[in-house]
Amino acid sequence: MLSRVDTSIPQTARIWNYWLGGKDNFAVDRQVGDEIRAAFPQIVENARASRAFLVRAVTYLAGEAGVRQFLDVGTGLPTADNTHEVAQRVEPTSRIVYVGHDPLVLVHARALLTSSSEGATDYIDADARQPAAILREAARTLDFTQPIALIMSGLLGHVTDGSEARSIVDHFVGALPSGSYLTVLDGTRSERHTEAERIWNESAKPPYLLRSPDEIARFFTGLDLVEPGVVSAPRWRPATDPPDELDVYCGIGRKP
Repeated sequence: MLSRVDTSIPQTARIWNYWLGGKDNFAVDRQVGDEIRAAFPQIVENARASRAFLVRAVTYLAGEAGVRQFLDVGTGLPTADNTHEVAQRVEPTSRIVYVGHDPLVLVHARALLTSSSEGATDYIDADARQPAAILREAARTLDFTQPIALIMSGLLGHVTDGSEARSIVDHFVGALPSGSYLTVLDGTRSERHTEAERIWNESAKPPYLLRSPDEIARFFTGLDLVEPGVVSAPRWRPATDPPDELDVYCGIGRKP
C-alpha cells in the first residue's frame, strides 16, 4: 500500500496534517503549505477552526441529536479527536465508517481508527464521486433504516463542478432515512483566500474551489438547518463568546 504513496506531488490530507501540526507529511507538502500560509496566514487558523467545528458537530450529533451512526466522507489523516473518538466518547455504541482515497490516509486509518468494543469503525477506500459504491460498502457496518450523520468536511471544494457537487450530496442524502443529518464545511472566498486557492491549484492535488456562503448553504436545500444555520466555523455553537469570523463556513441540516 505504501508503494502507492506519491511523495513528489503535494496532497490535501498531508498539507492539512502539516497545518494542524502533524508529522504525516513530506517536504513537498510543507513547501506548498508554507507558500499558501505566506499568501494567506489565516489558513492555519482556518484548519484548526475546521477541526474544532468537527468536534463540536459530532458531539452535538451523538449527544443532543441522538445519532448513533456516522458516515465521514473525505476524512483526512488521523489526528486527535477523530469522528469515532468523539462519537464513542459520547455514546460507546456509535458506529462509524470513514471514506477516503489517499493511500497514506488508508494506511494510517486502518492502524489508528480503532473502535470501542461496544461500537464499530470501518474504512472504505473510495472516491466521493462513487456514492453508489460507498453506500453499498457502508451498509456492511451501518443500518440504513436508522438515522445516519453524513459528514463532508473540506470535501466538496474538491468537486469543482457545482452541478456534480450538488449531485453527489443529493445521492448520499437521498439514501439516508428520515432523521439523518448532513454536515458540510468548506473554505469561502475572500481576496487573500483566493490567492491561496491559486497557489493550491497550481501546485497540489486535487484542485480546490472556494465557494460563497450562499453556495455552501444550497447544499442543505430540502433539509432543516440546525441553529445557528450556515455560519463561519468558529461561530457554530462556540463554547465562549462569538469569535471573529474566518473564511470557512459550515452547517448541519436534518433530513425531515
